[in-house]
Amino acid sequence: MSDEVATSPLQPGFAALAVGDFATAAEVFSAALQAEPSLAEALAGLADAEWWLGHLVRSVELRERAYAEFRRRNEALGAAFCAIGLAIHHRANLGNFAAAAGWVARAATLVEELQIEPLRGHLLMVRAACSEDPVVAEQWAREAIELGRRSGDADLELCTLSQLGVALVQQGRVAEGVAALDEAMAGSLGGEGRNPNTVVFTSCNMIRSCTSCAEFERAVQWIRAAERFAQRFGCPFLYAECRTVYGRVLLLTGEWARAEQELTTALALTQDSVPRLQAEARALLAELRVAQGRLHDAELLLAGLESRREVAGALALVHLRAGRAAAAAAVLQSALQDMEPGGLDTAQLVELRGECELLQGDLETAAASAVTLTDLGLRHDCRIIRARGERLHGRVRAAAGQATAARAHLDVALRGFVELDLRVEAARTRMVLAEALGAAETETAVAEARAALSAFERAGAHADADGAASFLRTRGVRASRLGPRGEGTLTRREREILALLGEGLSNPEIAERLHLSRKTVEHHVGHVLDKLGLRSRAEAAVEVARTRAPESARK
Repeated sequence: MSDEVATSPLQPGFAALAVGDFATAAEVFSAALQAEPSLAEALAGLADAEWWLGHLVRSVELRERAYAEFRRRNEALGAAFCAIGLAIHHRANLGNFAAAAGWVARAATLVEELQIEPLRGHLLMVRAACSEDPVVAEQWAREAIELGRRSGDADLELCTLSQLGVALVQQGRVAEGVAALDEAMAGSLGGEGRNPNTVVFTSCNMIRSCTSCAEFERAVQWIRAAERFAQRFGCPFLYAECRTVYGRVLLLTGEWARAEQELTTALALTQDSVPRLQAEARALLAELRVAQGRLHDAELLLAGLESRREVAGALALVHLRAGRAAAAAAVLQSALQDMEPGGLDTAQLVELRGECELLQGDLETAAASAVTLTDLGLRHDCRIIRARGERLHGRVRAAAGQATAARAHLDVALRGFVELDLRVEAARTRMVLAEALGAAETETAVAEARAALSAFERAGAHADADGAASFLRTRGVRASRLGPRGEGTLTRREREILALLGEGLSNPEIAERLHLSRKTVEHHVGHVLDKLGLRSRAEAAVEVARTRAPESARK
């Protein structure tokens, strides 16, 4: 802030920004703009306030106007700073990589041609943040860190230190990268920087990088450490980013009730403001709905987002669980073509591709996908990817009738998931193992399926629990469901039929209520009873009452 601004009517606005009173800041800057609509400093200040208040698109528009006004006044420093901010916001908040690249180039022109030395380090930082090459990003980040230290700019040093961590993790140098991210988080939350944006930048870099390399516990710890800051400043981007990624962690660790809460909050926060985060949150919630057996709800969540890469995994998963292996394979092929081979973000898609190949009977290609996945985990020293690769190896061996080889791979996968505390993934691996052992080792297979069923019940994984219970019943084992049985296997119409059975309606009454023929209703009732393992309509009514009881108690 210049001396002129410090003594101007704008000073209370910048003071309000500094203490997190963004509504007051917005009022001050808006009042100034009513008097002078082209005041660049007021436009830039209002852009900051609107961003913190969650109006991200509006913030970008204001910052672009501020840039234009600074250029008209031939104030290169202010214009370059706006250009750097616009590059970050377009990439991180709006997911517009082309616009981000354009603003990086514009900032570079101003900084380099006009030799704006105070912003040279910031330019290097934003270049590192927007680079698609992690090796180049590392080089730029290290140069920027050195400039920040020499100039005493703690905000620049901490932001770029976190960006260095991102680049190192992307290269597979996870230990080095995480150490840099930890240091940046400690410094920023410890108050070394002057700008609260530094906490936003370092937090998002840390959380996303940690989850990408399966450092789930570390991500949760830093989210909690940043909570006090989030409560004080109320930053929607920080909050939404943390909630989205935290939701991913909870989804993976089987804490699904909390995951649903976090992801629902993230959806509300990013509505009409952060398309990238909105897509990620919808994809994660769709994955949760699939696990709960609610395929139709998952499809609704993804409707209109089919072309976004962020939802490719969730969309393929929906197709797979609906029995549309060819459609799933097409989604995965398209997404993987647009991604850098060997990146950590390809792991989920490669695993799903392997599932498609298994369903289509192509064991050789599925085995190649398993090798790709395992190698990816080894190359990046990422235990979750290695475990997923070993599980896919096991499934391929099992499909080939090689039970002993399958068990060896699945035992390794199971140990990995258990050590990472990924309870649902561990349970799913137990079910693959149970199916691989089959009649050869019935006692062990039953024990694994029982353990899996228990884990599925605790997580609320109704579709998986139905499958485990069905497996046990085929082995002559009485398998009682604790949760709502059959939720993962009943169609939407069958769920409607079950609800009406719970009301005690007869077949003719159900036919009249749903405008169906009596024969059709009779057919549906038979399917419902078969799928739920029930013997009579009376048992169905009891089942409905039992599953509704916990809901009534909560209300």
